[in-house]
Amino acid sequence: MNLELLESFGQNYPEEFDGALDCVSIAITCAFNRHGTILAVGCNDGRLVLWDFLTRGISKIINAHVHPVCTLSWSRNGRKLLSAATDNTVSIWDVLQGEVEKTFQFPSPILKVQFHPRSCEKFLVCPMKHAAVTMDSEGGHKLVPLDDDSDLNIVASYDRRGQYIYTGNAKGRVCVFTEDGHKMKASFRVTTGTLNTTAIKSIEFARRGDCFLVNSADRIIRVYESGEILACGKDGEPEPIQKLQDLVNKTMWKKCCFSGDGEFIVAGSAKQHTLHIWEKSVGNLVKILHGTKGELLLDVAWHPVRPIITSISSGMVSVWAQNQVENWSAFAPDFKELDENVEYDERESEFDIEEEGKEKHDLKEVEEDIDVDVTKVEPIQAFVSSDEEDESGDALMYLPVAPEIEEPEEGWPVVEPQVPDESQARGDKRKTSQTTPDSAKKPKVKALDVDLENAPTGEIHPLWNTKKPAEKVHRRPSTKGNKKTGKSERSKHKD
Repeated sequence: MNLELLESFGQNYPEEFDGALDCVSIAITCAFNRHGTILAVGCNDGRLVLWDFLTRGISKIINAHVHPVCTLSWSRNGRKLLSAATDNTVSIWDVLQGEVEKTFQFPSPILKVQFHPRSCEKFLVCPMKHAAVTMDSEGGHKLVPLDDDSDLNIVASYDRRGQYIYTGNAKGRVCVFTEDGHKMKASFRVTTGTLNTTAIKSIEFARRGDCFLVNSADRIIRVYESGEILACGKDGEPEPIQKLQDLVNKTMWKKCCFSGDGEFIVAGSAKQHTLHIWEKSVGNLVKILHGTKGELLLDVAWHPVRPIITSISSGMVSVWAQNQVENWSAFAPDFKELDENVEYDERESEFDIEEEGKEKHDLKEVEEDIDVDVTKVEPIQAFVSSDEEDESGDALMYLPVAPEIEEPEEGWPVVEPQVPDESQARGDKRKTSQTTPDSAKKPKVKALDVDLENAPTGEIHPLWNTKKPAEKVHRRPSTKGNKKTGKSERSKHKD
């Protein structure tokens, strides 16, 4: 497939439902690797399911956490995967081996984790009701400064190259810090038309270009340009390039992100399974994708290269893509599709060859002048950023799968899997089938405690706290009903 020709035909956004991915357990979050060949899905039972997105088959299942996985992030080369669970643990995984490298224990719930865009040794962690933390693989951490000490509801994100860290708080304040020294470079406040501030829910950057979007509590998605933000400096007043919102239903957005080329923006509703797609340059709504009614949306991810969107609702991963219609007229300008056999009348001199010798002579001269280099491989521009000349050579594109040989030939080395004695005594077939022999031999990696000052303890992750309002609603009518029935029973007893 020639990826450079993908943008030449049709629209670059999905238009219809294209199937679902069943992870057996309930899916919560998903993330594509940089090339879009592997989709990682975090489930409620703590497992990480890695899908080969081209064949749409499961490549690997990692028994990662004990509690549900709430957020994921890929390293640049795709060889490492960063995950966080609702039990306040953050782990770094070797994707090829399916084994954990490091595990960190935090005192408060984790809302977001993100690998550094250019280094797999650094990552960003956003704890709940605490300042963002930059960490290295050895366990060292450093707090990102707070603009207001009284406001601890912080969201943060690296920019596209990892040079700056953008943070936002509940008072609408967005600050830009350098990645190395955490020095403030710029800041501004997101305000509504009446100068009232609004809380920042998320900050997302595009893979191409210098634009980023800010999802706020006033149900408006604002698109800014990072160059303009840095030029305005501290306490600047930059104007957003676009303001995107649902003027009809006033939808609150659960998750929003850019397309792979940065030309489109998708946002998922927080109350139903609907996806709104806007064109960034114009700001117009181009498509609304409707899922099954009654489902709540949990996560949305756009494919890095192709016009494909994945969304998670009701534990299933839905795939949205373009309608592939066969158009045979694209092969030749005069091509016509026939419904039945038609007798063809040959035109005069239609297949005659004119000046045959001259054409052959010209072709020989052209072939002698052109030198074709078959040894040099040109990088695919869809995978290369604007500030790079070559793509990473050690990138993990696919996960190899070892074939199962039922009847090996003579002389073929037979390796019997070594199973621990305890599992043989218990007869636990599930553990032996899901874990590799190598991982069974190695001891468990001990979690490193990350000591954060003034971090709230005993907080409940938002994923666990979603059912509380519903329980309150059911309790109120039940108590009223008991009072009414009690009065009626007393009246009947008196009678």
